[in-house]
Amino acid sequence: MPRSVNAVASRARRKKVLKLAKGNFGSKSNVWTVAKNTVEKGLTYAYRDRKNKKRTFRSLWIQRINAAARTHGMTYSQFMGKVNANGIDLNRKVLADLAMNNPQAFAKIVETVK
Repeated sequence: MPRSVNAVASRARRKKVLKLAKGNFGSKSNVWTVAKNTVEKGLTYAYRDRKNKKRTFRSLWIQRINAAARTHGMTYSQFMGKVNANGIDLNRKVLADLAMNNPQAFAKIVETVK
């Protein structure tokens, strides 16, 4: 009995990986073994950086809130402590957006917590 290999599934699997490798430089986009490694590493970076993106944005929001709070004579930690103590339920994303795009509203929040 001849050996049975599922060539259709194997080819489909390879095509899927080569499609993901499209746009890479040189043999990374069309040589199966090299493309497979490239795609695997790329997917690992994508997974990792979806987590890092959240950290990066939180850090950016904190910097923006700190800069805006200092223009009103408070530090970031003082401002956030008073915001939480006064029960204002605005997260850092919203506070940073107010600080950037609506300074008057941010100033009112600062006056409220002072």
